[in-house]
Amino acid sequence: MLWAAAGVATLGFLIALEVTARRYGLPGPVTHHARELVFAPDSGPLLYAGLALAMVVLTWRQRLVAAGTAIGVDVVFFLVRWAAGAEMNFGNGALWVVLGLAVVAVTRRTGAERLLLLKGSGLGLLLVAGHKTGDTWLLITSKTRPTVLDPYVALADRALGDPSWLAGRIVEATDPVGPFLLHVVYGQLPLAAALVGLYQLRRVAVERRFPAHHLVRTFLVIGLLGPAVYMIFPVVGPVYAYGADGGAWAVGHLWPDTLPSIGTPHPVPFDGITPRNCMPSLHTAWAVTLFVHTREGSRAMRYAGTFWLVATLSATLGFGYHYGVDLVAGVVFALTVEAAMRALARGWDRPATWLVVHGATVFTVLLVSYRWLPERMAAYPWAFGPLLLLLMASVIHGYARATARWETTAAPARPAPEPRPEPV
Repeated sequence: MLWAAAGVATLGFLIALEVTARRYGLPGPVTHHARELVFAPDSGPLLYAGLALAMVVLTWRQRLVAAGTAIGVDVVFFLVRWAAGAEMNFGNGALWVVLGLAVVAVTRRTGAERLLLLKGSGLGLLLVAGHKTGDTWLLITSKTRPTVLDPYVALADRALGDPSWLAGRIVEATDPVGPFLLHVVYGQLPLAAALVGLYQLRRVAVERRFPAHHLVRTFLVIGLLGPAVYMIFPVVGPVYAYGADGGAWAVGHLWPDTLPSIGTPHPVPFDGITPRNCMPSLHTAWAVTLFVHTREGSRAMRYAGTFWLVATLSATLGFGYHYGVDLVAGVVFALTVEAAMRALARGWDRPATWLVVHGATVFTVLLVSYRWLPERMAAYPWAFGPLLLLLMASVIHGYARATARWETTAAPARPAPEPRPEPV
């Protein structure tokens, strides 16, 4: 019943988002999903990542059959598109197989096996649907928020020393190697999450059950909740508001060479195309979640999680997509959501409640400060800069303490040693 309710709620949300997008003359996530059954997909690697997640419930023989079928369908689509001169891409086969697994679950399986197969196919579909939902949200923010609050955030960022301007000059100095590497890391974050999720779910086919908590759950919830904050705090980022990418809408073409002169901050009008997707930085939130979940893996997995976190933070600042204060809010947002998801999996208690309340309070304080205290933050960076980092560190410390306590509680007790026989 719980899984059925979650499925109905997700479907209802997707339909509501589809209707909202249609009101603005835009295709929604359902349309995008249905289109990729036939037309060239936007992201083939993401569709195959969804298939890989769905296949965690299958045996190795079934996985080979599923992967072979997906590749075969893609080859047929490739040949038809090539003959028709249509747009070329791959991934349709992966989507067909994931949907086929759901059909098999309903028609050919019963009981626990049906539920397990539905969970697997649902997980694969949710990974792709989450990406499409995010794209739709971004389009809605650009249509419904005609003004942006970049002057407020840029001024508040003075408390941290304007890190985006510094990182932008560093990335420019490492061209072409640095920008190329950071673009790959920044663009393939969903694929990295799928790989870590596969590592965590690698024993599902053997144990015939999913773990209580894994990366994909938090990843999807962050993508669901984060865009709601975009609607409250619309920001486009320095490369658009103060850089050449903003075109005629930019306040000035200053990033990353010259710091802007900002007097009294005020909302500024911006185009109806650029997403207002800066506050908080969801790429930072996802990279932090990726880092946290790789701590439980092998040494290679831990190194990969650390690299992805550092590279993502460098890209978000170095490409001018975010201000430093966006990253601080993203870290707090990620750990608060992760703490709530872990608490849902293991059961709520007082420490978990206090941790989530503390994280939510700090996140609210950050947003209020960026909006109403940016001039003071810029005037007293020696006070507000350390204070911002201290607030973020308090959430990090609280999360580390709580998870260490949870792991200690969950660890099975060692059996008592058997008494040695007394010598005769």
